[in-house]
Amino acid sequence: MRRLTGKGPVALLALLGAGVVLVAGFRPWVSGSVADAVLGGSRVTATGSEVAPGLSAVALAVAAAGIAVVAAGRVGRLVALVLWVACLATAGVLVGRVLADPSGVLGPVAASRVGRTGTVEAVASSTVWPWVAVLGLVLATAALVGALVGRRRWAAPARRYERAGTSDGHVAGSRGERVGTAWDDLSAGRDPTDVGDERRT
Repeated sequence: MRRLTGKGPVALLALLGAGVVLVAGFRPWVSGSVADAVLGGSRVTATGSEVAPGLSAVALAVAAAGIAVVAAGRVGRLVALVLWVACLATAGVLVGRVLADPSGVLGPVAASRVGRTGTVEAVASSTVWPWVAVLGLVLATAALVGALVGRRRWAAPARRYERAGTSDGHVAGSRGERVGTAWDDLSAGRDPTDVGDERRT
């Protein structure tokens, strides 16, 4: 269990779950027939992006939140966790709506294909792909749980590229005195490579 709450497993599981949802969204989710004067009794199939608009964007947001949680500092991590929860809830509503009423979500798609607004009467059933999306959401939720459990043990982001110094930007000398740096000279408009005439002799 401890291994699953590390930064690596959490990020990979989040990306995997988001990827499954993203791929499933481009597959056919609903298939059925409509009773319409233009469409007749034709067979109509709709993809996940058609019957659950916005799902692809939510999946990408889940992936971004998963990466941000493991890469950000404490405050950024909390913001990413909140975003992650909101995205999973939104995706759950979108997928659940399709599974609960496949005929209802197919009607507006069929109407839009003949240039109409509103909906037409349809009789439809869902395919396996909404359930694949549910599996992706389960994986992403498991990653979220792992992040919530393990985040207190995670180290802060590395600061290897930050300039060492005091809180006011000065570097401590060999005896603890405050010493300006070349960056300070450049900021003040001075050339740090100019040693002066008296030092050249």
